[in-house]
Amino acid sequence: MKILTFVVPCYNSQDYMRHCLDTVISGGEEVEVIIVNDGSKDNTEEIALEYMERYPNIVRVISQENSGHGGAVNTGIRNATGKYFKVVDSDDCVSKKNLKKVLDVLRDMMDEEHQIDMLLANYVYDKQNAHHKKVMRYRLAMKQNTVLGWDSKIHFNRFQYILMHSVIYRTQVLRDCGLVLPQHTFYVDNIYVFVPLSHVKKFYYMNLNLYKYFIGREDQSVNEKIMISRIDQQILVNKILIDEYKKIDFASKVMKKYMLQHLDMMMCVASIMLILSGTKENLEKKKQLWQYLKEQDEELYKKLRRTPFGIIMNLPGRVGRFISKSGYKLMHGIFGFN
Repeated sequence: MKILTFVVPCYNSQDYMRHCLDTVISGGEEVEVIIVNDGSKDNTEEIALEYMERYPNIVRVISQENSGHGGAVNTGIRNATGKYFKVVDSDDCVSKKNLKKVLDVLRDMMDEEHQIDMLLANYVYDKQNAHHKKVMRYRLAMKQNTVLGWDSKIHFNRFQYILMHSVIYRTQVLRDCGLVLPQHTFYVDNIYVFVPLSHVKKFYYMNLNLYKYFIGREDQSVNEKIMISRIDQQILVNKILIDEYKKIDFASKVMKKYMLQHLDMMMCVASIMLILSGTKENLEKKKQLWQYLKEQDEELYKKLRRTPFGIIMNLPGRVGRFISKSGYKLMHGIFGFN
């Protein structure tokens, strides 16, 4: 069995996928790299097949009709043979040096007795033309280099979140939780992270920078203008997270606190994009989103309305929206997240 499956969703990725692939294949024959060509119209498939020919014991290529990022990840989950699983977007990459260190740890966690459900590592906001690259770490949130459970001393601050960039899941956890991402929908990486968490019992944190998250292309889904244009998809993702949260039988207060915090941030992201758009239609959609939350779970609604994000995102009138926008710009300046 391979130690780690990398799934690389590709759609018209010819201009940047080689750099991504060169980093993930550096893991050698202990890794499996599944390139999912998601209906590309350029030379993506030819490049993918070239890598499969050069590295037949590492690379597999699956070509399919376009189904979006979620559909490509679903294909990866179905076909993975590795014990552990990580998604790497085709315009991002991993550190070759630190990948070897991660594999050294995962190699000792292959049998059932020692296996973990999740490994976390740092990620870097590799923002185009930025001199300082922001690193998102968890070193103050949890103990390093040891197997942890939700009963361990864990404290995520309000700006520490588990993202697709930072997480490696045990493949069977993704299958056991029944994770199937919606097709033709952006921002499903939030579902990918959120849903399996309640099935995670043992996890491990390595304080090293594994994933480089490229930001800077105008057509990226995290570009502010594009996020606003696709706000209905962000709202859909939020509603799915709300519905999933309701289903969870929390075994730990720490897990519940973190997942509440994660949902809080997602409501904040959707709300601020709706506010930034400045249209009456989108302000009404913000109101409807919060109303949906209230109708699904009034206690959860009250909790999220009382958080700092919930308060700031729901300040009334033009002055309230001005304060919301100012808070967003301040955080954007600090973290540079899109």
